[in-house]
Amino acid sequence: MEKAAKLSIDQLKEAKEILANTAVAELEKGEDFTDLAYTKVEFGYIYLREDHYESLFKIITDRKTIFFAAQQGSLMRLQDTFTEDQFLGTTEQMKTFHGDWL
Repeated sequence: MEKAAKLSIDQLKEAKEILANTAVAELEKGEDFTDLAYTKVEFGYIYLREDHYESLFKIITDRKTIFFAAQQGSLMRLQDTFTEDQFLGTTEQMKTFHGDWL
């Protein structure tokens, strides 16, 4: 696996906004949230590889936690069976390999 490129502070801020806004737009009112007022986004990692963001992050709403991954230019909502332990484990593996740039 090729090492990912480090993002500048401005690139990191932009990447977080793009990924978070895209993911929030995919949430379903009533199913995933009742009110977005207290919604929180937490990123495990964000890297740039071949001009695409790679990221693992979660959105915490008033109803549930939803995990997302960005890879090769696509944003994917992970299955509801994806757990916090898997999120933490995957994040640690990526940080060990690429470094912690958040």
